[in-house]
Amino acid sequence: MQGDRDRPNSDAGLPNLAGADWLNSAGIQAVFDALERGGYSARAVGGVVRNALLGEPIHDVDIATTAEPDHVMRLVQAAGLKGIATGAAHGTITVISSHVPFEVTTLRRDVETFGRHATVAFTTEWEEDARRRDFTLNALYCDRKGQVYDPVGGYADLLARRVRFIGDPVARIREDYLRILRFFRFQATYGIGDCDGEGLAACIAERDGLTRLSGERVRSEILRLLVAVGVLPVVDVIVRSGIGEIVFGRKGDVASLSHVAEIERALERSPDAILRLAALACSTLDEANALADRLRLSNLERGQLEAAVLTDPALGPEANLARAKACRFRLSLDAFQRAYIMTWARSAAGAADEAWHVRFHELSTWNVPEVPFKGSDVVALGVPPGPNVGIVLRQFQDWWIAADFPDDDAQLHHHLATVARPYIANA
Repeated sequence: MQGDRDRPNSDAGLPNLAGADWLNSAGIQAVFDALERGGYSARAVGGVVRNALLGEPIHDVDIATTAEPDHVMRLVQAAGLKGIATGAAHGTITVISSHVPFEVTTLRRDVETFGRHATVAFTTEWEEDARRRDFTLNALYCDRKGQVYDPVGGYADLLARRVRFIGDPVARIREDYLRILRFFRFQATYGIGDCDGEGLAACIAERDGLTRLSGERVRSEILRLLVAVGVLPVVDVIVRSGIGEIVFGRKGDVASLSHVAEIERALERSPDAILRLAALACSTLDEANALADRLRLSNLERGQLEAAVLTDPALGPEANLARAKACRFRLSLDAFQRAYIMTWARSAAGAADEAWHVRFHELSTWNVPEVPFKGSDVVALGVPPGPNVGIVLRQFQDWWIAADFPDDDAQLHHHLATVARPYIANA
């Protein structure tokens, strides 16, 4: 087969993944069949191999091949599979096999890089393809029989939980400055101990290159970093190195992030990337909106970020319950929980504080009542359709909330009539 000169190093004790369910699935084996039928070799590569070796969940499966994109397309279609030219110019065809997408990419070498993307040339040499990748632990390959290939020493780094650039870190970073943030995300996800010194020094030296990246690309890496298991020591490095100011527009509050993470664990909640972003990088609505613009957050994410900075002492256990319910009423459950946790994090209370736990669960499980009347009820009292209907409803709602949401029907109708009286035609 073409480009198959490198062999696994048997002396390195590389494992075999032959028994892996993902590798034995009909979908991936059909892709291997199609490519090998044309005389080409193909291997799974990157995250799928890394995670399989670590015993961690498998998500997307990427395949590298010596076949060029037009040949990939022809071969998979001949095999009855669907091929989509999602990135043919850079060598990538998405193949749908057994209803599962596989990204099949031709072996590549970089010809010219621009700090954000590269011009590539295709190759049949596996080591050339490996050396253009970012980190050694992402340059592991696996053939259809489960044999692992390790051209750049990634397996030893994987075992040591060491995130290390392939070759010269500065050169790798200058190929794509997003690799600075990827270095930190992978360290927070897979690393143990301190960051690799050479890689960290390169990230700090090249940090100004981050300004060349789109907000969308930065956003994606940051949100994934913030929910990683080792986020706190890594973010501390980011802040102390000055990278935080470039990314967030401010230094960053690691203590607040740490407190939010402690509270999430105490409440047995999954990490919330947007809440953690708010804790780290903004404390006012203006700052939240500026950060949302900077990172090109979606409208949904912007709203979540805004909710997270709406801290209010009235939510906490020191306020009376009626006042807390009044705050809770005006927020969705998600918005309330973000605002509550942020209020808690910025108070003097610890993550184990029982009163804060009790109030959180009390308000989270409260069956929020609906406003008892609608506009048609106001019109039925004689208020003409128009803006006065809304005024009456708002005045009634303010009373109803302040009175702790009474549900006595006679009392409610009496008060609505009282509020409406000045606006009734010919009253």
